[in-house]
Amino acid sequence: MSRWGFAPYVPVAQRKAKAKKEMEKLRKKGMDICPVDIEGRTIAKSFWGKGWCEHLESFSDYSNRLPRGRTYARNGSVCHLGIEPGTIEAMVSGTKIYKVRISIKKLNVKKWKLIKSKCFGQVGSMLELLQGKFSKEVMIIVSHQQNGLFPLPDEISLSCSCPDWAVMCKHVAATLYGVGNRLDNEPELLFNLRGVDASELINDNLTIPDPASQAAQNTLHEDSLGDIFGIDLDDAPLPSDTGKKQNKNTKKKTSQPASTGKKQAAEKSIMQSKPQKPSAGKKVSKKFKPTGPNIKKLRLACELSVPKFAAQVGVSPASIYRWEKTSGECSILDSSLKQLEKMHATVI
Repeated sequence: MSRWGFAPYVPVAQRKAKAKKEMEKLRKKGMDICPVDIEGRTIAKSFWGKGWCEHLESFSDYSNRLPRGRTYARNGSVCHLGIEPGTIEAMVSGTKIYKVRISIKKLNVKKWKLIKSKCFGQVGSMLELLQGKFSKEVMIIVSHQQNGLFPLPDEISLSCSCPDWAVMCKHVAATLYGVGNRLDNEPELLFNLRGVDASELINDNLTIPDPASQAAQNTLHEDSLGDIFGIDLDDAPLPSDTGKKQNKNTKKKTSQPASTGKKQAAEKSIMQSKPQKPSAGKKVSKKFKPTGPNIKKLRLACELSVPKFAAQVGVSPASIYRWEKTSGECSILDSSLKQLEKMHATVI
């Protein structure tokens, strides 16, 4: 201890060597040690990692204190970082090994419901969610400063075993940056930390069929044709098809007398020449059904690629791919469904 009451400076290399020995002892005792290893100067690179760091830096309470921990985080001083529901625990190398504990309140139920309702139908899969590969609209929702997934300052409690009087010492700050780095590779930890289930952002009704069923869906059937183009095929048979069937039937009835056969052929010819009118009050077309096969056929009928079709509907290309792989009816936002119906009306 120096004459001014501060601990003597210990070189980084010496601190790291000492910390490594301490961690090795704990590992031998059965503790799962998870250090934070940052390559280069960039602490976080992914949507979730950068979002965490930028969110905390956006608050004036933290903006002046967080930079103290950047160097500690970058030089590997966070020897261990564990993230559990509502709790972050870390061991940070300084003059000694200091223990950091950060408590995070569970995400408010109303806030979580609001996030789910706004994101409903826009997140295609767990992979898409965790990789942060979704529309800009979803990004804004989940990273919103007040109503997103990241915690607010009044939802965070900080503590460290070091003698620093500041609530956010450099060891706590290093730990918070370490969380951002950890979210690069394990973004699911954020949902775990906030006590929510990430799968709830994905529509449970959306399933990806197996290859065999998908091959069957890709076959063009009369029923699906009627759905996509809004017509009842049985109500208005094509004259050419009817003529072919008539010719076949006429050829088969060779056992009947010639006069009778000619009379029946003439009667049928007269009937076929009369236009078939739909019954009173019956509609020929029907409302567009947003099933996976229908959406795909609509896109092909419009002669649009997935990105261009997605732009017209107002969703991400990932959503279009997901919808087209869905066997049943898709859950789609009203605005997107109305746009699909408009496009459908142009091709029927």
